[in-house]
Amino acid sequence: MNAKPVSSDYPRTAESVAIPVIPIEPPELVETTDLMAKETPMARERAIEQISLTEAEAIALRYDPQVIAAYYRRRPLQVWWRMLSIIWPFLTFGVAIWWDKRTRRVKANERKRAVRLREMLTTLGPAYIKVGQALSTRPDLVPPLYLEELAQLQDQLPPFPNEVAYRFIEEELGDRPEYIYAELSPNPIAAASLGQVYKGRLKSGEVVAVKVQRPGLAQQVTLDLYILRGLSAFIQRTVGRVRSDLVAIMDEFGSRILEEMDYTQEGRNAERFAELYGHLKDIYVPQIYWQYTNRRVLTMEWITGTKLTRPQEIREQNIDAGYLVEVGVQCSLRQLLEHGFFHADPHPGNLLATPDGKLAYLDFGMMSEVKPYQRYGLIEAVVHMVNRDFEGLAQDYVKLEFLTPDTDLTPIIPALANVFTNALGASVAELNFKSITDQLSELMYEYPFRVPAYYALIIRSLVTLEGIAINVDPEFKVLSKAYPYVAKRLLTDPAPELRTSLRDLLFKEGSFRWNRLENLLRNARGSDDYDLNKAVNQATEFLFSERGTFIRDRLVEEIVKSVDVLGRNALYRFTHALQERVGLAVSTTAPDPADQQTLEHIQRIIGILRETPGFNPVQTASALSQVLAKPELYQMGQQIAGGLTQRLVARLIREMLVESLSDEPISARKGPVPSVPRLPAAQR
Repeated sequence: MNAKPVSSDYPRTAESVAIPVIPIEPPELVETTDLMAKETPMARERAIEQISLTEAEAIALRYDPQVIAAYYRRRPLQVWWRMLSIIWPFLTFGVAIWWDKRTRRVKANERKRAVRLREMLTTLGPAYIKVGQALSTRPDLVPPLYLEELAQLQDQLPPFPNEVAYRFIEEELGDRPEYIYAELSPNPIAAASLGQVYKGRLKSGEVVAVKVQRPGLAQQVTLDLYILRGLSAFIQRTVGRVRSDLVAIMDEFGSRILEEMDYTQEGRNAERFAELYGHLKDIYVPQIYWQYTNRRVLTMEWITGTKLTRPQEIREQNIDAGYLVEVGVQCSLRQLLEHGFFHADPHPGNLLATPDGKLAYLDFGMMSEVKPYQRYGLIEAVVHMVNRDFEGLAQDYVKLEFLTPDTDLTPIIPALANVFTNALGASVAELNFKSITDQLSELMYEYPFRVPAYYALIIRSLVTLEGIAINVDPEFKVLSKAYPYVAKRLLTDPAPELRTSLRDLLFKEGSFRWNRLENLLRNARGSDDYDLNKAVNQATEFLFSERGTFIRDRLVEEIVKSVDVLGRNALYRFTHALQERVGLAVSTTAPDPADQQTLEHIQRIIGILRETPGFNPVQTASALSQVLAKPELYQMGQQIAGGLTQRLVARLIREMLVESLSDEPISARKGPVPSVPRLPAAQR
């Protein structure tokens, strides 16, 4: 990775001000030396292997629900005590809220209740803190005072003693921190759900953030996972209306949170994230220093930054907060729909505006993956939803495993139409992720929908991201910003799944839907990395392949219609000009309005292409010249000539029939020509 230090101010602080760094002097009797310079990786691995793990720590190394269950079944008192310690605070909090409503003191006690909720979630531990972090990004769901308190869960939790942190550093890296780091702040700069962070400097000069894991995490997290998994199984067995696999969802969450507790995995995640997305415009990913990283200690590049939830502070630095939100949305789209490796915990403490106007990502502990078929399914679902193709959308839910393949979609399609017609509004610009998820939740109980395990983290990621966006701009719509990218993918991605989806979108019952193509092209040009010439090359390559036979046949029909309309329009104008000049009544039949509309669509599409950034007539002409050599084009030319001939002959026969039905010659008549039944479109 070739990341460079940005600055020396820890990103998670609310203010972008310098924090003094205190050098730690080594004891006089011990020789000062760089441990990592004298220790080989193999020696360090052997030393780490000698560190004894408790049984609770051992079961937290990798998520295995059976192993965790076997461990806690032997400790029923511990389980019941923990359950009581969870239920009792929520019960008393609920009673307090109820009493405030009864006594009409909701506003008066709001600050006190918000503080109590934050303290309660902090005490309950990491799993509940993460729920609070997600809520802290939703100003549309949570009152302002609660938002203010819950925001502290991002990086302002109570720290644990330095002595414990220093002991962990020594256990993980093999020596006291004063021999490893040239400088280290005397106290943690920030404390989050799984660890706390110090600011330091390596002996080679780089300014770094040193993250040290909280003590006792293994037992607390695995116990909560055991209880929540058991509760999920109980609900799934006893509540018939719950069709989602709650146990699988808990297993997904458990796998991710235990991975997050392994800082070496987080380091690998960070490097993979940088490789996939670090090249995107205005995206920054910090460097990992592997020599100073192990399971419970992570050393990474220090990043200066301001949280996106502080838009005023960002604007004071002459940085456009709204632009950075859009950068984050575009990066998230590529995470979810292009590579499938996505940041599942994008809360404000993990997304920072740097002084040079970039968006920096932090904390790569909770990551997840979307499989290729799921990525294509999500793209198709967005396209079908935007175009109000609810039959296609219902099929997408089957592909995405929200519905089983044997589900009867007949009653579901009109239900989707009723729900989403209200949620979508009048245009793509009004798309709102929250309104769509809210509306969809209404269907979950009425029809046999279920939420697949992989989708739970996607929802969490998108809802959190939209919450940050709304905080910056209350009118921000994540899905409307996403559609240009989706349109671009549909037009340029050569994957067979998306080629099929594009064909189904553009053709219905043999007719080409020009308005759909027009809409896709108009939206795709709003995507920053949309390459029109690449799209043209891919389109021609697909068109003249074996898979493009169906589209070639339909395209021939549309070209025949358009050329015929052009010819008839020219004849229509010529004959009327002749009639006005000479004073004769010359009869011509006006073009079919449907054919005329097709021509207008094509003219608008040409206009869109000309206005698209990167349009180069020379390159386009070059691509078309290569097409001229293809044998399939020769066949298309023959079909077009044959189609035009058939139309001309059909029209002559029609005119002769009209002539024979009238006593007066056509050339002598005035007024409109009597109408006769038109031939089918395929024969005209």
